[in-house]
Amino acid sequence: MGDTTKIDERDVLANPWIDNVTRVSAPYKRANRLFHPADSVIDCGGVKIGGKEKIAVMAGPCSIEGEEQALRIAQGVKAGGATLFRGGAYKPRTSPYSFQGLRPRASWTWSRPARPPVPIVSELMSEDRIPEFEEYVDVVQIGARNMQNFQLLKAVGKMHKPVLLKRGLCNTI
Repeated sequence: MGDTTKIDERDVLANPWIDNVTRVSAPYKRANRLFHPADSVIDCGGVKIGGKEKIAVMAGPCSIEGEEQALRIAQGVKAGGATLFRGGAYKPRTSPYSFQGLRPRASWTWSRPARPPVPIVSELMSEDRIPEFEEYVDVVQIGARNMQNFQLLKAVGKMHKPVLLKRGLCNTI
């Protein structure tokens, strides 16, 4: 990693445990086409994102405030051409006295047959909500403030669902 121009490959290959050397000095190894030439295509509840697929658009309310509101907006989202419905059941707020979403009561909004007509994206804020998100949510959003909550990120990594990671200020991926 970093500037590899000053390293003599022969010195590294002299080690009997080294099989080959690949210089890696380009940034963004996980996204750089030099290291990952194939398209990445993610299935988000039936909507494909990436590769040659059409651009996916996500829309919806910041916070789900009720079943009727959520379904009406989800239908409008779909009618307007968006492919994913983003609605928050758990909302981090600056003040603990502000409305923080419907919390567990929002799961009825996501349950079948009242489920919105497009895949659902919602922000997960704590590990204890994972079973609910496994059942009802198609894409798990991790907000900027939880981007460094490594315990939560490890747990989300075991969910086998796509993750929308909002990058925090000064964070790298």
